[in-house]
Amino acid sequence: MKVLANDGISKAGEQALKNAGIEILDNRVAQDHVINFINENNVDVLLVRSATKVRHDLIDACPGLKIIGRGGIGMDNIDVEYAIDKGLYVINTPTASSKSVAELVFGHFFSLARFLHESNRLMPLEGETHFDAMKKSFSKAYELSGKTLGVIGFGSIGQEVVKMGISLGMKVIVLTRKPKTKVLTLEFFDGQTLNFEITSTNDMDAFLKEADFISINTPKTNEYIIDTPQFEKMKDGVYIVNTARGGVINEVSLIDFIESGKVAGAALDVFEKEPNPEVLLLMNPALSLSPHVGGNTVDAQEKIGVELAEQIIKIKETIQ
Repeated sequence: MKVLANDGISKAGEQALKNAGIEILDNRVAQDHVINFINENNVDVLLVRSATKVRHDLIDACPGLKIIGRGGIGMDNIDVEYAIDKGLYVINTPTASSKSVAELVFGHFFSLARFLHESNRLMPLEGETHFDAMKKSFSKAYELSGKTLGVIGFGSIGQEVVKMGISLGMKVIVLTRKPKTKVLTLEFFDGQTLNFEITSTNDMDAFLKEADFISINTPKTNEYIIDTPQFEKMKDGVYIVNTARGGVINEVSLIDFIESGKVAGAALDVFEKEPNPEVLLLMNPALSLSPHVGGNTVDAQEKIGVELAEQIIKIKETIQ
């Protein structure tokens, strides 16, 4: 069995595959050449992240392909149902990067609440000449403890965001299409655990009126989850972080409500026009920005590689 990890795989995942007698091709093939490479090299498994697209044309043109794997949660760059209909196995790693994404959410929340994103930009330029002025302008900061965290989405990432919010002493509310109840377990360094039963709501109006900090953790959507009507119902001075997908929040409306003061600050790790975000977003001092790095930690990549390898090895045993 040959595996093309076209968007990379961790050393741990690579080693696990090699130990199982599976060949790894460490090439990085441009999208236009992936089909030819797969066919010329008799590739059985194509592993991707978000860069490589696996559409109908590739699936049809590569009859020897047996497995398509996505390192991460979202599968919007793969025509999943079509691939399954064609008899291919489609795998992903839905939980491997959840903690990494959740930690980035709070990295942005802390940055926004304490003006770290802005002070880090200004200190090198004005720290010597306007130190006292900046100290004063950044003094109206907030603690997260005691505030209400609103989480949109209750999948593996949303659950990790909830758990981190609880650990910080935040009140937590969750918004889903249909109300659901989950028992979340907080695990501590000494082996102790605490269970919290959380029931989500589908009442968006009540959710938006109550939340001080909002984290969006949903799959890709065909329309905005947060648009002008939703912004209007939020608390004044709300903070918002989107680490989900570009297109779940209307970026133009976001800027308008930042300028009006309704939104105190927002963070975007994903963008509607990725990888070329709007300049108005990049230059706005009320925005904390990162280049789609939610799951990009050494820890998450190790887990992703190992989980993909384990699934491939299991499938190999099934089909041989």
